[in-house]
Amino acid sequence: MHVSVDALGNPIGIILTGGQISDIKVGPELLSEHSDCNVIADKGYDSNDVVEAIESNNCRAVIPPRSNRKVQRDYDRFLYKERHLVENFFSKIKEYRKIATRYDKRADVFLSFVYSAAALICLR
Repeated sequence: MHVSVDALGNPIGIILTGGQISDIKVGPELLSEHSDCNVIADKGYDSNDVVEAIESNNCRAVIPPRSNRKVQRDYDRFLYKERHLVENFFSKIKEYRKIATRYDKRADVFLSFVYSAAALICLR
């Protein structure tokens, strides 16, 4: 599950993929609708393609570079601390047992419960 949240921690984009799909492949699709913003993501999204996709939408990428990167990029360490909003959303959504354990075999059924749980989180 790949999620983007706003400045209040409310979900604004959810994409469900298989467990073997990396963040780098889903990043441009998840972040394509955002413009004029700061995109704060973890090291899983650190690739030149993702950073270029973010910057092409007139956004600023706040992504720490991987340790094996040949050319280390700078990022705002103070602003990166706000990434906890995404982690807080994941902890809130994992309160729902059906989502935390993923009993559903079909992805569309599971995603519908994720959307309904996200709606309940927004209504709190």
